Amino acid sequence: MQLTITDSATNRISDLIKSESSSKQLRLRIRVSGGGCSGFQYGFVIDDVLNPDDLVFEKNGIFVIVDEISLGLLEGSQVDYVEDLSSASFVIKNPNAVSSCGCGNSFSL
Repeated sequence: MQLTITDSATNRISDLIKSESSSKQLRLRIRVSGGGCSGFQYGFVIDDVLNPDDLVFEKNGIFVIVDEISLGLLEGSQVDYVEDLSSASFVIKNPNAVSSCGCGNSFSL
């Protein structure tokens, strides 16, 4: 199973974790759930829980966790963090998505 994390994403995750000031092992959790305007939607949360069905991806000491079912929909994706004049957000470049909504937070297969 493959998930790529860009340097921009790891830098932003690191900043978010530092701002939490927790002694726990924090990671970015990416989840795919039904909904959104295209059928599936991405969810992002800083999490300290590691479930038995989670897969862990590491880059530069930063960890991203994805549950097994979500990873099936994210296989081969790239996690990026993009900032421009109008917004800043995590962006999933998902090769499995047939279409996505205008904001990029939901997709269809």
